[in-house]
Amino acid sequence: MPVPSIKSVSTNCAIAALSAAIGFALLWGGALAPVQHLILLTAANQKLLPLFSNFWLGALAVFAAALLAATIVDCFGLRRPLIYLSGALLGLGLVGLVVSWIFSRDILFVPLVVAVLVSVAAVQFKRVRRQDNELTEKLLDASCRRGSRADDGDHRLLSGLKLLETVLAPTEAIVFRRDAAGRLVSSARLRAASGILPDTERNSVWREGVKLCERAIATREIIVEKVGPDEPATNIALPLRHEDRTVGAILIRVSQDFDDDDRALLLAVGGQMARNLQREQVVKTKRRRGPLDFLSVTASRKRLDSLYVLNGALLEQRIGINALSEIGDGVALASLDGRIAFANEVMCLFVGMKEADTLGLSIFDLLAAFRTDVFDEPAIAVRRVLQTGQAYEHELQFTERNETLGLRISLVLDDSKKQQKTPQPLCLAVVVKDLTRIKEYEQLKSDMISLMSHELRTPLTSINGFAELLAADDQLPEQTREFVTIIANESQRLSRMINTFLAVTKLQRKDKQEVLKIPLRLDEVVRETIATLQPVAKKRRIRLVEQPTERLPPVAADKSMITQAVKNLVSNAIKYSPERTTITLSTALEAEAVRLSVEDRGYGIPTEAKDKVWEKFYRVVREGQEKDEESTGLGLSFVREVVEQHGGTVGLESEVGRGSKFSFTLPRL
Repeated sequence: MPVPSIKSVSTNCAIAALSAAIGFALLWGGALAPVQHLILLTAANQKLLPLFSNFWLGALAVFAAALLAATIVDCFGLRRPLIYLSGALLGLGLVGLVVSWIFSRDILFVPLVVAVLVSVAAVQFKRVRRQDNELTEKLLDASCRRGSRADDGDHRLLSGLKLLETVLAPTEAIVFRRDAAGRLVSSARLRAASGILPDTERNSVWREGVKLCERAIATREIIVEKVGPDEPATNIALPLRHEDRTVGAILIRVSQDFDDDDRALLLAVGGQMARNLQREQVVKTKRRRGPLDFLSVTASRKRLDSLYVLNGALLEQRIGINALSEIGDGVALASLDGRIAFANEVMCLFVGMKEADTLGLSIFDLLAAFRTDVFDEPAIAVRRVLQTGQAYEHELQFTERNETLGLRISLVLDDSKKQQKTPQPLCLAVVVKDLTRIKEYEQLKSDMISLMSHELRTPLTSINGFAELLAADDQLPEQTREFVTIIANESQRLSRMINTFLAVTKLQRKDKQEVLKIPLRLDEVVRETIATLQPVAKKRRIRLVEQPTERLPPVAADKSMITQAVKNLVSNAIKYSPERTTITLSTALEAEAVRLSVEDRGYGIPTEAKDKVWEKFYRVVREGQEKDEESTGLGLSFVREVVEQHGGTVGLESEVGRGSKFSFTLPRL
């Protein structure tokens, strides 16, 4: 049994007291005397003695009966207790009849019945009013959330008129809405520069336009009228209707004949504008409710307006579902009972079913169509998505039909309620992509890389070797030796570029093998790099200095890749630093990551180029100088690819004329 609140008990006591008072008042006023004589089978002049010698005991008994009936109806409603209340009153009536006949006593049956009936009616009235208020509150809140802001209505109307302008090119378009008196008033207007009317004609044309809109509203159809027999101009009146309710009209003036093929577009735009007007009206309406609002026609009309807004919002939400039909990937949505609620045409083609057959299908039955040797238990994948909230993604190979599909199963969350720490799940989404053509392109790319790796290196090696032999010949003329040296240097630069490009491309390949990660100390990598590049730095009169950190934890990394990345950073610093400067290599522990930094006192990098230096083939151009032709523009791109594959991030701090500080972080063990 529901436990009534203190407020409800107090209200029921007041209702019971008032009901008892009404019963006694009617009895004392003689209004119930005929009914009392009829029920108790007494003559009009026969006087019955009261059952209770004390009046207040009788009043208390009537009050208790009324309170009991009110409490029962308040807790359980009227339908279920009605039979028991009727039986109790009937039995009490029989008892009163017997007592009055034999003992000539009045058990106060008539005022008791009146009090019970009045209390039951009052409590039921209270319950209906309370539920109506709750329903109205929910309805208005929902419609306002779905509706636009109060200052957004004009913008929506103008946006709709501009959309019509792209199709009809009107000289003037006006949106009319009905005011409280039922008159058409202008809400939005779009006017072309050539559509301004002379002042002498404006009032008459306006009145004619309003009349045309009134006719369109009355007939509920689009009305098209020629301005004159010899003029191509046309007036179009479009009623704004949504769910068989007209809220206004649009008057459109065009300078050419109306094409009937545009009728469907006009009706669709008119329906959208009708929903916008209804939405704006609900948002602007003051929500003041009175105690008898559920009996008010005006209040009922406001609730009906809110319902129209909600229906319009539901209609507009179908835009998202219909848009999924235009996606080139297969998409299916499954409700949280496991049944498929939507599947677009591409998904139906993947599973070999018609759209009507997929609706209501189990998500496991749908995923069974994509079973392979690596995806043989769809239930496990779905369970993992539901438990962790993380999407399941996998590539499925179907060798028998030479097809590769990408499968993604994810949980769609409701993030509209910002106050919730954990968004509520809405449904499951299954997306299937055809990766066959992409895989073919990747294979072609792999073949091209193989070609560059084997076919280009061989002639470059020959060119470089013969050029070095020729350059070593002392009998060559000086100019010829200079040309041969240029050939050797350029072939070496091209060879370095190809090697770096192949390394970067290998990292970016989606079918690349996992790197061999071992515990690695970055300070040891720094020492090895300094020892390797110290001779190169000395030739440029540059010092390489280590700034070590004690108790530096190791990271999980591929030693060869990380070492090459550090070498690229140090080589760049040497290349772009002036003589007699210092390059500092440092390591530091930052929270759960280890940072390695290479800081120089070189030329620095402009602000606009800081994000671009990590891109392939990008080379910084310093003011007054050309690009460094020896640079491939791939060294920093290689560093970023290596670091990101290890789960780290790269960073850059630089100021023109004061040097640069390149760094990267890797997760610590």
